[in-house]
Amino acid sequence: MEFDIKTTWDSLPVNHDPVKVKFSPGSGGMTLEVFAPFFNDPPSPASPAGHPFPGLWDYEVVESFFLNSKTEQYLEVEFCPHGQHLVLLLSGRGNAFTEGLSLTFEATISGNKWKGKALIPWGYFPPDVDKMNSYAIHGSGDGRTYEALYPIPRDELTENQAPNFHRLEYFKNFRLQGIMGEDWMQPESQFWK
Repeated sequence: MEFDIKTTWDSLPVNHDPVKVKFSPGSGGMTLEVFAPFFNDPPSPASPAGHPFPGLWDYEVVESFFLNSKTEQYLEVEFCPHGQHLVLLLSGRGNAFTEGLSLTFEATISGNKWKGKALIPWGYFPPDVDKMNSYAIHGSGDGRTYEALYPIPRDELTENQAPNFHRLEYFKNFRLQGIMGEDWMQPESQFWK
């Protein structure tokens, strides 16, 4: 299952090749792959690759969110081309109760492109995921760019509105069974009891 991020958060077309996010079955979780332009702006966080980094959203990242729309429980995963990652578990809009979980993530930069591959354990997903969205962020200062797979429609923008990736009402239908098969049952999680 593959998605292209072709618009900014406010529904304008991106001015570069779209970021691609691909989901597939993995051993004990879902494999998430990123294929993206590499902007190197901002530069790498001051943290070693392969480790969680708080505040990673302030850097160049690709993010995916997986939501149970009935409970507003959701998983947010962020990936940086320099190899850092961030996992947040949230209950209620923007209310993170767990941050910095470990996972297997590797990224490689080749010229003006980067790719990354992560295994997201099933235990990180809330039960009954039914919506998702993905985002990409790069740039500094006035050049900061926020892109969304499912953006806010132009006619729903308000004056002085800023990007907010926790606008759950704009997430679209998504089921893990679409990746794993209709008979697949999500394992129970210690985090979501």
